[in-house]
Amino acid sequence: MTPDELLMQRTFDLALLGVGEVSPNPRVGCVIVKDGEVIGEGWHKKYGEAHAEVNAIASVSEINQIEGSTAYVNLEPCSHVGKTPPCADMLIQYGIKRLVISNQDINPLVAGEGIKKCKAAGIEVIAGVLEQQGYELNKRFFISHEKQRPFIILKWAQTSDGFMAHSNYESRWISSELSRQLVHKWRSEEDAVLVGTKTAAHDDPNLTVRNWSGRNPVRLVIDRFLRLSDRLHLFDRLVPTVCFNLLKHEEHPNLKLVRLDEEDFISQLLAWLHKSKIQSVLVEGGSQTLSFFIGANLWDEARIFTSPRSFKKGIKAPELPGDLIFRQQISTDQFQVYHRH
Repeated sequence: MTPDELLMQRTFDLALLGVGEVSPNPRVGCVIVKDGEVIGEGWHKKYGEAHAEVNAIASVSEINQIEGSTAYVNLEPCSHVGKTPPCADMLIQYGIKRLVISNQDINPLVAGEGIKKCKAAGIEVIAGVLEQQGYELNKRFFISHEKQRPFIILKWAQTSDGFMAHSNYESRWISSELSRQLVHKWRSEEDAVLVGTKTAAHDDPNLTVRNWSGRNPVRLVIDRFLRLSDRLHLFDRLVPTVCFNLLKHEEHPNLKLVRLDEEDFISQLLAWLHKSKIQSVLVEGGSQTLSFFIGANLWDEARIFTSPRSFKKGIKAPELPGDLIFRQQISTDQFQVYHRH
């Protein structure tokens, strides 16, 4: 790795410290270097609060050191006034001499303007350092702007013979305890988690982060004809929950009923989520709901646990047309990650 790549990798590591806190903003880290030494570091810690560049500059012990330094940021500095002032202006103000970034900001409010501002002020700008890794870090943010929908992760556990549940829809527990804890970690990292009617009725899931630390995702459930019992955990109103249906729209504390049209149900659902600034959804089932997203080619990543258990009959797991990108043994389960073709 070149020195620029090593320092860009450090911005990625810093940016990851904001996971679960910064959405719908991107994950951003910043490192400030002077005469070959790191003099400041920072990351975007929480949505609505200071950006990475602000925190990095604030961490520099002697402010006059910043003049003539190099700033490494994984995403182009913002050039517009939002919840915070423009970071590009601040880098110019403090006399940054060189700016190294991984990705250009896809947000139409920025989209190259931060780079232009810095270049116009005489800052040397180098873009595209570890660009692919930078995109992966902020794939939720990029997909949200590119496709006007959330980043969609499908998740399920299946038996060694390819079943998700018994014929009566009972499925506890196919995967190992360690695998289930990992799912709770994922929930803390995504904006929302979604299940269909049958999973809600038969499993009565909490869909919360009980075995991990972090924020709970928004809970989403599809119940077209509003047949689910209001005694389910999903409707305990302890966590913001949205129920998508065909019948009515209502709003209660921590519970929204959102009416959609049958003909364009999933597209309208995703459009509603995008408008609500939900950038990522973890779809946890069941088989019919997962198959619907797969059939509509509306998914980006799939995470599958395969247990050594065998059911011999029951509810079949979906068939997934995708590219295997990762495989790992987790306790007794084989874990695989797929990306859409």
